[in-house]
Amino acid sequence: MSGIELKSVRKSFGKLDIIHGIDLSIEPGQFCVFVGPSGCGKSTLLRMIAGLEEISGGEIHIDGRIVNNVDPGDREIAMVFQSYALYPHMTVAQNMSFGLRMAGTAKEEVARRVDEAAAILQLQPFLGRKPAQLSGGQRQRVAIGRAIVRNPKAFLFDEPLSNLDAELRVQMRIEIAKLYRTLKTTMVYVTHDQVEAMTLADKIVVLRAGRIEQTGSPLELYNNPDNVFVAGFIGSPRINLLETRADAQGLLTVGDCTFRPALDDKLPEGAKVTVGLRSEHLEIDGAGKANLTMIIDVVENLGGASVWHGCLSTGERLLVERKGVQEMQPGDTVRLAFTPGDALLFDSNGRRLR
Repeated sequence: MSGIELKSVRKSFGKLDIIHGIDLSIEPGQFCVFVGPSGCGKSTLLRMIAGLEEISGGEIHIDGRIVNNVDPGDREIAMVFQSYALYPHMTVAQNMSFGLRMAGTAKEEVARRVDEAAAILQLQPFLGRKPAQLSGGQRQRVAIGRAIVRNPKAFLFDEPLSNLDAELRVQMRIEIAKLYRTLKTTMVYVTHDQVEAMTLADKIVVLRAGRIEQTGSPLELYNNPDNVFVAGFIGSPRINLLETRADAQGLLTVGDCTFRPALDDKLPEGAKVTVGLRSEHLEIDGAGKANLTMIIDVVENLGGASVWHGCLSTGERLLVERKGVQEMQPGDTVRLAFTPGDALLFDSNGRRLR
């Protein structure tokens, strides 16, 4: 297992800066996920680690070695792309072994590695087939197998599930998690899907506009975001973000609910605050808690859960998820409650108030 370290890594295209001096340490054997909106620089950063994109400044270390000027093939890493990139005229076994054969690896060793990878990925029945005879999920497993046979020091995944349908994405997500537990190799994974990030990662790196907004475990980012961007990006359903201002007593009002924020210091009068309420923190008619009224305009009954979309008295939108089927209809009024200590509070610049 090998660690990866980035020191003040930058990337520019002409005068346009894309990656702005990123410092990051990925421990040996860690599953690190880069997540963020389109254009945030996550795939560019991954390609820089792989050596497919030249860096403009800083240093990249793999297993303690500076690899800035090392060719991609000599970095001892393996990359799995969004596109399967399989040779259509070759069988599964030939696709998986292609790199080893080109490197002159002994036939016996090639066969052993292919058999081991096929067993891990449950591809033994398909070794004689060609890609056209496989499903999308099977093709992606072949692409992963092609990376496994190289025995790399680290795996790099660039949105490997984005071409799959919803059911296959869930299946492949589980298979990648199992693969990680089996191989115990350092993995760096890029996705725009925060559900993938939350379910796969040991460590999440949230990126925006070429900068790191926050790093931490999935639950650390979910429960303790540093800013309103991270709070809004991590979590499904999306957190409710409500704008308000502190009154003369330092109280906050959202909808028809006024409450005292759970902060060490009193807020100054007129301070602009964003209140973040996650759907699981909203209860129905909670006694002794802060209450607010929502008029429902859309109900999504999902079987195991119901999602209500509605408006507060101030016109602000609110989303509530309830477990089980709830007999609510558009136009119904519901009284909701929350504990002020569960509300995430952010200042006018989006920074967390603690």
